[in-house]
Amino acid sequence: MSHFDKHVFFCTNQREDGSDCCGNHGAQAARDYVKNKVKELGISNRENSIRINSAGCLDRCDEGPVLVIYPEGIWYTFIDESDLDEIIEEHLKNGRIVERLKV
Repeated sequence: MSHFDKHVFFCTNQREDGSDCCGNHGAQAARDYVKNKVKELGISNRENSIRINSAGCLDRCDEGPVLVIYPEGIWYTFIDESDLDEIIEEHLKNGRIVERLKV
């Protein structure tokens, strides 16, 4: 059994050579936004434990920025906060995959 019901990893990698990576596409700000929003909405509690984490390179730079949600292993890309809101509402709150953002 997993310690968390949902564990969300945001690639926040920043490459030293300046080549394209999730860090160049606002990944850290996106991670912070989702972490705060989950807390604000109160959807992570004793009955439904959601953890939002930063990760190093997840090796999907060509599809970035990316996040992955476990235990399902669903990968998403996103453009803005409205995409993140949809992932929160549909996947984290209601358990439905957001097909249009799936990588």
